[in-house]
Amino acid sequence: MTPDLNKNPNEISQMFDRVAKKYDLLNDLLSFGQTKRWRKVTTSIIAPKPGMKILDLAAGTGSSSEPLRKLGADVVSADFSQGMLDVGKIKYPKLKFVKADALDLPFENETFDLVTISFGLRNTNNATKALQELSRVTKPNGRIVLVEFSHPNQKWFRNIYFRYLVGALPLISRVISKDSSAYVYLAESIKAWPNQSELAKLMMKSGWRDVTWQDLTFGIVAVHIAFRSVSVFEPNSAN
Repeated sequence: MTPDLNKNPNEISQMFDRVAKKYDLLNDLLSFGQTKRWRKVTTSIIAPKPGMKILDLAAGTGSSSEPLRKLGADVVSADFSQGMLDVGKIKYPKLKFVKADALDLPFENETFDLVTISFGLRNTNNATKALQELSRVTKPNGRIVLVEFSHPNQKWFRNIYFRYLVGALPLISRVISKDSSAYVYLAESIKAWPNQSELAKLMMKSGWRDVTWQDLTFGIVAVHIAFRSVSVFEPNSAN
């Protein structure tokens, strides 16, 4: 079953459970190896150091968390897909894996120096609430580093990119993977996702300040960086 853009949590979780074993390999192939570069840039922006408490939400198998741990940070790798966690525990046994719902994080207020989420906010059915939860568990003045697919800035390249998403990506994934539904959903969810400035505005409404972003690979991916407000953030009832 291909999840629709209402993003039912059970359907999304089951989708990731099904692709967990080949998830990292497929991502590298379908991005033409760019995922490794994006991860290096993100690690550089985070600048992990010994004693730094980091929450890596939607960590999947832990590929984004392991570089942070190797540089001495105290990292919690959280995801809501048990399949991803199971693969991650084998692949990166030194990481701390926690099953967690982005809309109801199992952590105390102001726990982490920095929170990061890569390619996961788009898969929640309430991005505002997820951003509020991330703000809640971040220390005052702590940072968020948010990595997500975005919209290329150049119209000519944007047209080529979206043609690839809608046409070629599901076709290629069908050849490589027995379950291509995840990549049909991927293409649809990326097209429907806010662009860089729209996401920045959403972050500012959700407990974050001084939002900036850095485009990667012509804007296919954007890394948004922001700071949590000094005052204790109290999530509102926004949907």
